[in-house]
Amino acid sequence: MLLTIVAAIFVLGVVIFVHELGHFLAAKAAGVGVVRFSIGFGPATPLRMRRGDTEYAVSWFPLGGYVMMASEEEAEINQESGAAALEGGSGAEAGVAGRFRPEQVFERKSLPARFAVLAAGVTMNALFAWLVYWGLAAAYGRVEDPTTTVAEVDTVLLPDAAASWTGVPLPATVLRVNGRPLGSWEDLQESILDLTNRVLRFELEGRADPLVVSLAGEQGEARVALLRALIPRWEPRLGEVTPGRVADRAGLEPGDLILRANDDSVRHWQQLVRVIESHPGDTVVLAVLRDGTRLTLPLVPASEEVGDSETGRRAVGKIGVGVEAPIVRIRFGVVGAVPEGARRVAADAGLVVFALKGLVLGQISPRQLGGPIFVGQLSGQLVHIGLEPFLAFLAFFSVNLAVLNLLPIPVLDGGRLVFLLAEGVLRRPLPRGLRIRLSQAGVAFLLAVMALALANDVLRIVGR
Repeated sequence: MLLTIVAAIFVLGVVIFVHELGHFLAAKAAGVGVVRFSIGFGPATPLRMRRGDTEYAVSWFPLGGYVMMASEEEAEINQESGAAALEGGSGAEAGVAGRFRPEQVFERKSLPARFAVLAAGVTMNALFAWLVYWGLAAAYGRVEDPTTTVAEVDTVLLPDAAASWTGVPLPATVLRVNGRPLGSWEDLQESILDLTNRVLRFELEGRADPLVVSLAGEQGEARVALLRALIPRWEPRLGEVTPGRVADRAGLEPGDLILRANDDSVRHWQQLVRVIESHPGDTVVLAVLRDGTRLTLPLVPASEEVGDSETGRRAVGKIGVGVEAPIVRIRFGVVGAVPEGARRVAADAGLVVFALKGLVLGQISPRQLGGPIFVGQLSGQLVHIGLEPFLAFLAFFSVNLAVLNLLPIPVLDGGRLVFLLAEGVLRRPLPRGLRIRLSQAGVAFLLAVMALALANDVLRIVGR
């Protein structure tokens, strides 16, 4: 629990800090006076300090942050619209009297300078995500399974929308999905989980017509179920033999290729798993190929209980082995990782845009929204898995924040950029009253979304 809390604070804190740092650095570079740099909304906590004309603070509500700049009218607009509550109170101190020179006032800067200051937060989040993905690609590369052949289909896990897979002769090699050639199991996984692919057309080797599966964008669980139901064809070769378990005591070793189990030929890993699991406490005779020599090794799988969707619990055989999966690690190097980082940022942004579109069009339920508790839960789970997936989530969350901030909602960066674009077209600012009314609507909308996200978080916990 403690690690989950720390991971959540780290993810939210880093991503928000990066965003606000973009605004802060751009404001300083443009010569705009900065009143306060805050991580979090609402009143400032005791964690605050002042250097020069700028106060640096951590505020109580950790769902955002802000950079309060010297402004002639921003404080008044925030006060009347209700946005001032998000920025620690009345915001009257954002006035310029006695603290900032006229040339430091935000409104007195050129339109391009103001646009750059407002766009800098989103830009910094995208740049940060790219740096993380670049570092991951350079340090870890990318792990791929070159298999694109489906050995078996688990009909229990298979969603109804993909029932057409039950009639496919197996094993089946998937050549393309929606015209995209596949080079690895990860390519297949990406195509299935891509919410923009509402229809999946699987082109199979030896089959004239594609296998068509229709999945609406919101059917995330069905997509995961389909992916889990498709079993990759792995050679039945042992990659791991747990010391002291049944296989180890029987004389099996890593690298052994299983040819037969009892009287059945074993052509892929899942067949071996099925035979072993179906014989708890019974003798199974394995024909093994080791360094060109054929061996016959009898063993008795240990009986272990596992969860079952139909019966609740059932006994299966276990011998303590793992498969030698055909994993290939692709190395990019420092230079080669540059486009890989950009590719992952673009893919993340596309996914977030598609999800937003689905929410607007009613194709994705608002119940799918997650708040800080959900982010914390994901962060905690991923930090337990390892540094690489945790950092990848950090980068994804940064892209997510960037895209959301570009929404044309007043009080968000996107809404304020729309105000500037309108000013550029009209050659004068929008009427102050209109901006106040739009900002009021924006604040109300954001508070409603925050409340919904928090409610969803609570319902997920209660529903467990």
